[in-house]
Amino acid sequence: MSETTAPDGSLRRRLHALYYGNDVTAQRFRYALLGFDIVTIIFFIASSLVEPALWFYALDYFIAAVLLADYVARMLVANSAWRSALRFTSIADALVILSLLMPAFTDNLGFLRVARMLRLMRSYHLLRELRRDWLWFRRNEEVIQSGINLFVFVFVITAIVYVVEGSRNPAINNYFDALYFTVTTLTTTGFGDITMQDTVGRVLAVVIMVVGVGLFLRLVQSIFRPVKVNFPCPDCGLQRHEPDAVHCKHCGRVLNIPSDGEAF
Repeated sequence: MSETTAPDGSLRRRLHALYYGNDVTAQRFRYALLGFDIVTIIFFIASSLVEPALWFYALDYFIAAVLLADYVARMLVANSAWRSALRFTSIADALVILSLLMPAFTDNLGFLRVARMLRLMRSYHLLRELRRDWLWFRRNEEVIQSGINLFVFVFVITAIVYVVEGSRNPAINNYFDALYFTVTTLTTTGFGDITMQDTVGRVLAVVIMVVGVGLFLRLVQSIFRPVKVNFPCPDCGLQRHEPDAVHCKHCGRVLNIPSDGEAF
């Protein structure tokens, strides 16, 4: 049975219809989940800038309840719950939920909740709906995906810097201090007003410079390079072509690239 085949059981069938169905209710449900993800990410970032209050913890537990319900529902509709639980996005969600439920023990590590953003735009069904509903998304999907990958990459690296150095480095007092250090390091600007003072922080900075800079530049390049379409050439197999290409630039084969009937 494929992952999109309706499972047995009344509750599982209803959940499956919401997560994988094509009707208006299912589409609205998945868009609502995406909106909830975006709101929670904004809240997680904003909450790192102020002192925690009682209502912050109340919101944490409310968000944890929603995420836990979503997590359990996805496990129920999956063909293999164990295989689904071992996926990276599922592990990230589990860490998010644990960090929300244990603020007394994970006050600093709790900001790993920002890993929730890894779920953004990863649903095949959501992408399919965006392609169908928005011509602008279909024409710019590659740039949008690259932008999201860059956003996720920068903010996850920033979360690691904040978690590791937030309690060690007096110059890193909140998430935006960590973001400032991360961006200046990734862009090789290096103003020097925020520096790592301990061995762990310096090792982290070395890793960011050696590994992160190359990935950062590659992601930036994928955003600003000319937009192309994926269409495998039947003869030579070249997959990326200009949107209005008539011939394959590698072998000269005539191409019939599908379009939406509008000029690019």
